[in-house]
Order: sequence, then structure tokens, then C-alpha cells
Amino acid sequence: MLSSALLSALHVFALAIGLPGVFLRGRALRAGDVPRVLAADSAWGVAALLWLVTGLARAFGGFEKGTQFYLANPMFHLKLTLFVAIFLLEMYPMATFIKWRIALAKKQPVDLSKTGLLARLNAVELALTIALPFVAALMARGIGMR
Repeated sequence: MLSSALLSALHVFALAIGLPGVFLRGRALRAGDVPRVLAADSAWGVAALLWLVTGLARAFGGFEKGTQFYLANPMFHLKLTLFVAIFLLEMYPMATFIKWRIALAKKQPVDLSKTGLLARLNAVELALTIALPFVAALMARGIGMR
């Protein structure tokens, strides 16, 4: 019971890390502030990892309502779809920010020509992230189940 509560708290805590991270990353992208972009991106990355680990443990580790509840729940499928969409949208920014980190480590300039595109992708990721807790609340209450 305690481990279930801890996993739940950590899962919610990921939102407390991730939402400001992705929001601040977008602001920093629009300002062209590379150090702030990378700091916010690090928070966003930590949150994503925490979401993934705690979410998988809660859904498939026997800690919560049981795997069958989640697999039969259309809101769980929607939540996973949103998470996968965010992950796929994140591929280009992630690759770009890795390149930026490598360039900075080599004391080279970073290519800021795509910050507009990165900011737009970030805005979509932010919107999907905001939707996640609403879908999670529906999922937890079994809304949409037969």
C-alpha cells in the first residue's frame, strides 16, 4: 500500500517537474536563450523518465487497480496515445538539444535557425501535457469503460 502511494506521488510529482520544464523551455526558445533552453529541457527529460518508470510500474507492476483495469480502459489508451505523441514530437527537439550540448562542450556556436520550429513543437507538447491529467482523472474513475 505504501509503495503504491509512493509511486502515485512520484507520478504526480513528474507533472510538477515536467509542466514548468516544457513551459520554460518554450519561453527560452522564443528568447533564443540556449542555457535556459537546456536547463528547462533537462527538467523535462527527468520528468519524462519519471513518468515512464512510475507509469509502467503502476499499470503493469501490480501496484494499482490491476493490469486488466488499465488494458480495458479507453482513457488509459488515450493517455498512452498522448504520451506517445509527446514522445514522437520530442524526437527532433531531443536530437537538436543533444547537438547543442555537444557544440557547447566543444566551445562551438549552436545553430539557432530552427528555434521557431522548436518553439511550435514545444507548444504542442505543452498542450498535450496539460491534457494528460484530465485524461488521467477520467481513467482513474473508469469513465468510458463498459
